[in-house]
Amino acid sequence: MSWIEALILGIIQGLTEFLPVSSSGHLEIGSVLLNAQSSDNLLFAVVVHLATALATIAVFKNDIVGLLKDIFKFEWNESTQFATKILLSMIPVFVVAVFFKDEIETLFTGNLVLVGSMLLITGALLLFAHYKKDGNKSVGFVGALIIGIAQAFAVLPGVSRSGSTIATALILGVERSKAARFSFLMVLIPILGASLLELLDYADDTAAHTIGGSSLVIGFLAAFLSGYIACKWMITIVRKGKLTYFAIYCFIIGTIAIIAG
Repeated sequence: MSWIEALILGIIQGLTEFLPVSSSGHLEIGSVLLNAQSSDNLLFAVVVHLATALATIAVFKNDIVGLLKDIFKFEWNESTQFATKILLSMIPVFVVAVFFKDEIETLFTGNLVLVGSMLLITGALLLFAHYKKDGNKSVGFVGALIIGIAQAFAVLPGVSRSGSTIATALILGVERSKAARFSFLMVLIPILGASLLELLDYADDTAAHTIGGSSLVIGFLAAFLSGYIACKWMITIVRKGKLTYFAIYCFIIGTIAIIAG
């Protein structure tokens, strides 16, 4: 993978991680178009996902600091309840990651028909959420688990993690800004944990590496910067209820991917 390919794919990851159009699906499409597929595609995906997780921390740093301060008061307050809901939301994706890890990896082979089909599903979910009457609830404990199930389905390339979790929260009647906040914060621990495990695996098998360190660095920086911008933009988009544009985009790109595949 050249540095220009890493730059383009890093920007794609940063933008699409937060915009509800599936970062994994766009990385698969981008890899096929750039002919950048290799045994290290998963390593590159891990690095750029880690970059977007750090971008999330940068955007929500005040929220995270406030949550941690309240949690370490060791009281059953609003922050500890929120943290408990985050942990509940992680259960489905943890189960999928532990028991279906090998099956998931086989999906990342540039299968454009699969990616396109999942993008159509993402578009339909966004469209349904858009026409759902606005709610004013906070995320509840049962709701957190349901949103977590939506996140687990987003391991499929083409199913947007932010799109599926935000749409599910809106369908459950969660207030828009709270839905976006929960969606972005709930993914931090799974991404950071998965990234660490994958990087450790690759560190033990250096002979298998074909991607250059400079490409990884460029991809990381591109994903972080574009992800930071996209995260702030997405919060505004959700508040204004402009999800239909992304639904239409998913329908168009999904259809093109299926035809191309």
